[in-house]
Amino acid sequence: MAEAFSFELVSPERLVLSAACRSVVVPGMDGFFTVLKDHAPVIASISPGVLEAELEDGSKQDIYIRGGFADVTPSSLKVLVEQALPVADLDHDRVAQLIKDAEEDVADADTDDVKNEAALRLARLQKLQSATSR
Repeated sequence: MAEAFSFELVSPERLVLSAACRSVVVPGMDGFFTVLKDHAPVIASISPGVLEAELEDGSKQDIYIRGGFADVTPSSLKVLVEQALPVADLDHDRVAQLIKDAEEDVADADTDDVKNEAALRLARLQKLQSATSR
């Protein structure tokens, strides 16, 4: 069994989660990465997606996050994000609104880079919508 490490997830509104975790899967800009105790130090940009935290007691928490960065040390992980919404708290209407906002971002994009980033966020939200429909 993996050893626990300190994990904090912070949004501008509040401390979303502060717990000892066995592992955390983070949606980074270059793909998902898993953090375990004694991970090499890393600072990574966050991509919109679902962060998956396995707590020390074995329970799991999935949280939709958007924008920000992760600061990994051998004994801790701090994730600072623009937005954090526990997947369990999301309802169909909330996710539909997030998708509508993302569709508007795609339509309003003035450069290919901005449009590609918005399209990626939209695709991840559509996957999130599938997960909340179950």
